[in-house]
Amino acid sequence: MQIANFFSMNRLVLAPVFFIIYFLPTFFQGTEIVSVCILIPVFIYMEFTDFLDGFFARKYGIVSDFGKLFDPFADVLTNMTVFLTFVVSGYMPSFFFLIILFREMGMQFVRMLAISNGVVIAAKMPGKIKTVVYIISGGFSLFIVSLIRINNVLQFNTDPSFQNIISGLKTVNICLYVLSVILSVLSFAEYLKSFMAYLKTPADGKQGNTDKAG
Repeated sequence: MQIANFFSMNRLVLAPVFFIIYFLPTFFQGTEIVSVCILIPVFIYMEFTDFLDGFFARKYGIVSDFGKLFDPFADVLTNMTVFLTFVVSGYMPSFFFLIILFREMGMQFVRMLAISNGVVIAAKMPGKIKTVVYIISGGFSLFIVSLIRINNVLQFNTDPSFQNIISGLKTVNICLYVLSVILSVLSFAEYLKSFMAYLKTPADGKQGNTDKAG
């Protein structure tokens, strides 16, 4: 297995692990701290592998047709698993998740159409920013959950103001998810625009674009 695809596979395998560990305290009392200690490094590593697979693919020139499809597939599955986790626990509105899910499925379909025509549309700035905001939004939810779980066990803050702080953090988190939805729609529109422009270009102008899409 190529090293770039290896890191994509890591992300794919760890996504359900993240989901299971997140809900571990629901079924086993006393695992709140353990779940936090596992979830944070797993989340960081999953997101870091998204950088690593692209880095090694470019460094060693090992871009393949399989990798062009597998990497974004791993991205989508990871992001959707993390978001679903926070939908279930009430941090992300389900309607936001549905919009992003439809966007990602539509993106996968258009990406396959593009690849079947011999091209991968280069990632645009809205798509790159969208990915960063996805990570920040999910990471912020994990930060809130971690604070609550640690406080529940250690009782380091029993003052009512702690709940006010958590409420404020949740409001910020919702704003981040709103931004995620907006950027997901804008980036999809930008990608679709590029693909439609590609379809209208002459056949001799449809060669060689193999940049990673976003």
